[in-house]
Amino acid sequence: MNGVAMYASVQTGGTDQRVMQHAPLVKRIAYHLMSRLPDSVQVDDLIQAGMLGLLEAIKNYDASQGASFDTYAGIRIRGSMLDEVRRSDWTPRSVHKKSRMVSEAIRTIENKSGREARDIDVAAYLGIPIDEYNHILQDSSSCHVFSVEELSQTGDSYLEQALNEEEDLTDGLSREGFEQALANAIMALPERERLVISLYYDEELNLREIGEVLNVSESRVSQISTQAILRLRSRLSEWTSN
Repeated sequence: MNGVAMYASVQTGGTDQRVMQHAPLVKRIAYHLMSRLPDSVQVDDLIQAGMLGLLEAIKNYDASQGASFDTYAGIRIRGSMLDEVRRSDWTPRSVHKKSRMVSEAIRTIENKSGREARDIDVAAYLGIPIDEYNHILQDSSSCHVFSVEELSQTGDSYLEQALNEEEDLTDGLSREGFEQALANAIMALPERERLVISLYYDEELNLREIGEVLNVSESRVSQISTQAILRLRSRLSEWTSN
């Protein structure tokens, strides 16, 4: 359904007001995400997708489910933008393959050694120079733009279920278990990786601003962020492989 049709289907006395009220949220999310996207992605496309998500939120929001409208709308908006990026994914298959290869290497090293896998450890395990490993991280950064939000389809569905469906006890415990496992995995990241994740997702700084905080280049921030996400994927493999 295009934007005009969606708007017509939900148009009520309060729709215009809600759209105007939350349009800045759509733009803020779009511009925040743009700092991790290639130049081929246009911010207007993200905003359009986000507006569709906002309209869906207005149409489907049920206050009796307990979540605030802002929380519900934020998830819908991000979800719509995520879908747009997935539909237009330009990342070569080889990049996705190498990304999974790094994640698997991290899991193997950490399981065997019982300590954090450093970049030099992963490069050595893969039998490649550290420069080539950093290049893989740089190439992989674009396919992890919504990294934490899309750690797994399972994680996304738990958020949707929590806001849209009546959950039985088992589903609720599983969702809480995944969220707790994710929180624990983030807290257990190496200090610099944890800081980058916090600055990007909690403080909503872009890569340039994070680089200024850490006194490193934007490309290095991108590498650190990507390695953090791949480490999280490896540590949450029992959840994400389901």
